[in-house]
Amino acid sequence: MKKELNKKLGLLDIFCIATGSMMSSGLFILPGLAYAKAGPAVILSYLLAGLFCVPTLLSMAELTTAMPKAGGDYFYIMRGFGPLLGTLAGFSTWLSLSLKGSFALLGMGAYLTIMTNFPIHIIALICCLFFIILNLMGVKEAGRFQVWLVMGLVGILISYVVWGIRAVDFGHFLPFFSKGLNPLFATASFVFISYGGLTKVVALAEEVKNPGRNLPLGMILSLAITSILYALVIFVTIGVLNLESLKCDLTPISDGAGVFGGDIFKIIISIGAFLAFTSTANAGIMTASRYPLSMSRDNLLPGVFQKISSKFKTPYIAIFFTGAFMISAIYFLKLELLVKVASTVLILLYILANLTLILFRESKLLSYRPKFRSPFYPYMQILGVMGGIFLLIEMGSFIVFLTTMFLLLGFIWYKFYAQKRAVQDSALIYVLERLTVKDKELVSDNLLTELKDIVIQREGIIEGNFYKLVEESMVLDIEVPLKMEDFFKQVSDDLGKSLNLESKELSGKLIEREKKASTVIARGLAIPHIFVKNRDVDKLVLVRARAGIIFPEDQLIHIAFVLVGSSGERVLHLKILATIAKIIQSHNFEKKWFEAKGKEELKYVILLAERK
Repeated sequence: MKKELNKKLGLLDIFCIATGSMMSSGLFILPGLAYAKAGPAVILSYLLAGLFCVPTLLSMAELTTAMPKAGGDYFYIMRGFGPLLGTLAGFSTWLSLSLKGSFALLGMGAYLTIMTNFPIHIIALICCLFFIILNLMGVKEAGRFQVWLVMGLVGILISYVVWGIRAVDFGHFLPFFSKGLNPLFATASFVFISYGGLTKVVALAEEVKNPGRNLPLGMILSLAITSILYALVIFVTIGVLNLESLKCDLTPISDGAGVFGGDIFKIIISIGAFLAFTSTANAGIMTASRYPLSMSRDNLLPGVFQKISSKFKTPYIAIFFTGAFMISAIYFLKLELLVKVASTVLILLYILANLTLILFRESKLLSYRPKFRSPFYPYMQILGVMGGIFLLIEMGSFIVFLTTMFLLLGFIWYKFYAQKRAVQDSALIYVLERLTVKDKELVSDNLLTELKDIVIQREGIIEGNFYKLVEESMVLDIEVPLKMEDFFKQVSDDLGKSLNLESKELSGKLIEREKKASTVIARGLAIPHIFVKNRDVDKLVLVRARAGIIFPEDQLIHIAFVLVGSSGERVLHLKILATIAKIIQSHNFEKKWFEAKGKEELKYVILLAERK
């Protein structure tokens, strides 16, 4: 049995984890390097990079509210495309988030060297060990720490903009496109890693309270506020610093604060930068560690990675493993190379997220039930894919080559380890099944069942008597027209075998019940129900009759629920009838009923129906 993680994170936690993971290296280190590439138009590069995130944000929000599980984008890419791309996506996301966390640790070291004499790498190592211990103690503790960090950071940045805007020299922005238009887009791809927090936060979906509301809202608020703060802070920084020194400045924001606020304000901004890097590094370990956990659950990694601490409810092996990789990256990778590889991997994952949403929508899977739906489908997703491809082209061939080498390593792992262990349906199979001959050999019920179980867990549906009754129900999918008597005979034949009763007796009771009072409760819908004496039994038959069943007075029935109950359980019998009556009034019930593919999906229409 897979251990579940605790649901401890609320809307503020989601906002702060996403915001904190975006407002660090992208703001406190990259502006100088980015200015050297694009000139004053770097402000637009940051806004453009944020704009490219919008389609993916909407796609991730929908997919994550449908499947709020640890591993976020890996989890739904795996269910969308199958274990091969799932393996590549899991390794890639883990790599991207870990590298971004390593980058943040180096940033912490760079800013702390202003106040200490310790080498950058030693400071980064000590900080990494601290975050490993913090995350081992629990997601609630790590999340609360994140909230305080981000609130302090946002306050410091707002004071930087308000105070510094009066000292801005507008001549620094002329000419605005001093490097031309092409560097504007190339720089947008370079700083795209700054928005990696959106990927980070979905990894924690399993630990979020009310994910259908808190995840989309937290992500949207975070992207909007972060983009605005990026633009304003970089605007002030360009306006107050010497432009030549800015091009190679790795601490541009604190240096900008020193120009108009003196040494005291420079120290305050350095503290803000430290808070930013702290929040990113903390979020990096917190979220990246959920990918080995989720991959291990799907047998793509050894089972040891899914071990969860019985005391703290945290995946301690995955946390140790991620922290060890981040320490290695600090010592062996160059700064700019680290940023570019992480950005490239992130762009690939954003493309896959948009494609995965299209796959799930087009698969028409009944148990795919997101709480949030992306607007402007599929145009928004197509725009996201095209924007991602454009950004990849701008990254340059060498970086794409390095990323391809990493993906090749992931493929080798899949071929020699994961392929023989992973068995997973995918939405892609369902799309192919719809577009080609209905080859049922291609499709199993694994994905349907898993998504159904996720919805039940998400909605807190209690698996009581009614749930069990539907799970064990018989299903008749009738394609030819029938008279009521013939229909009742067919039902009684099937029920008689399972209940060890005479078919004629059951058929007679159903016909007699219909003569006394019609069980047709709406146009095209009937609930025939009878009692059986001295039997401890409740049995339900779900019926879909496309051509119709002819009931008395020429009423044509297309949907029927046949209920056989014990005479000693009349109260339970009435509760079941009342529950069915509520379900058939739910939104789009008939449409879902007739679109369901097969007997299992007909059961899911009942089990997953919204009801008070």
